[in-house]
Amino acid sequence: MFEEYLPVLILAVVATAFAAGSLVVSSLVGPRVPNPTKLSAYECGNEPLAEIRTTRFPIRFYLVAMLFLIFDIETVFLYPWAVVFRSFGWFGLAQMGVFVAILGVAFVYEFGRGGLEWD
Repeated sequence: MFEEYLPVLILAVVATAFAAGSLVVSSLVGPRVPNPTKLSAYECGNEPLAEIRTTRFPIRFYLVAMLFLIFDIETVFLYPWAVVFRSFGWFGLAQMGVFVAILGVAFVYEFGRGGLEWD
């Protein structure tokens, strides 16, 4: 039984060893020449406008991110479901209806919080 999982185990060990080895080699061989330009925050090529640690992000930032996630998750699950829709039958249709209803609740919450208003 364990012979079937041996290739997966070998792949996991090789991948872990490669990742760890890459980190070790880059820390040993990589150049270390810090200067103020490299250590400063990068903000689209401009000087940073505010100190990030003391600045609070507005809730609108999180609402837009939530809106993106709602539509992203919907697309990721609806497309494969639509490809094999006929093999699922009515049960698959009901399950997708429940899924879309749950995402609809998230969308209504987002709409109620003002996530779609662009001031």
